[in-house]
Amino acid sequence: MANVLITGATGLVGGHLLRMLIQEPRVAHISAPTRRPLQDMPAEVFNPYDPQLTDALAQVSEPIDIVFCCLGTTRREAGSKEAFVHADYTLVVDTALTGQRLGAKQMLVVSAMGANAHSPFFYNRVKGEMEEALKAQNWPRLVLARPSMLLGDREKRRANESLLAPLFAFLPGNWKSIDARDVARALMQEAFSQGREGVTVLPSATLREIAARRPA
Repeated sequence: MANVLITGATGLVGGHLLRMLIQEPRVAHISAPTRRPLQDMPAEVFNPYDPQLTDALAQVSEPIDIVFCCLGTTRREAGSKEAFVHADYTLVVDTALTGQRLGAKQMLVVSAMGANAHSPFFYNRVKGEMEEALKAQNWPRLVLARPSMLLGDREKRRANESLLAPLFAFLPGNWKSIDARDVARALMQEAFSQGREGVTVLPSATLREIAARRPA
């Protein structure tokens, strides 16, 4: 039985993943720190919340086996470059450090297609720098999921997704859009599989393949 830490549980992928974790018999306890409270959670879900997510993370004290990080925004949603870096880099690293502090040996994180610390594009560069920071923590097992455009019902629809989703649905391979539920399924499948140690990068096409092996 595993104790799990998840951040980003109020988001598109994280919401699906939290519901799957609650139904998973191999999960004993879930710590799900958030900025705003989760509603109608069962007893096995501990939900410290604070507008400063780092303060909510600091309240987690149960031992942790597996860390999931599904945090992610855009510069437009964040409001500034600095706020975006805080959400997509600093808080991801804080999640990882919390997991390590509590004994976790495995971390799975939602990154993005095109993540590259040397990219000329700000979004991709920050995602790449986040990945490099996690690699430097020397996790026994680190899984980096790199989905293409995510499909699903957000509380606030992103304008570029509304415009580009029809196009991405017809693109091949890793460029093809992917349902957020499938990303969550793939993360669950990987977390409880006998995967290899070290760093594993899962591009979007591979995420779809893994998700297809997990019952809906």
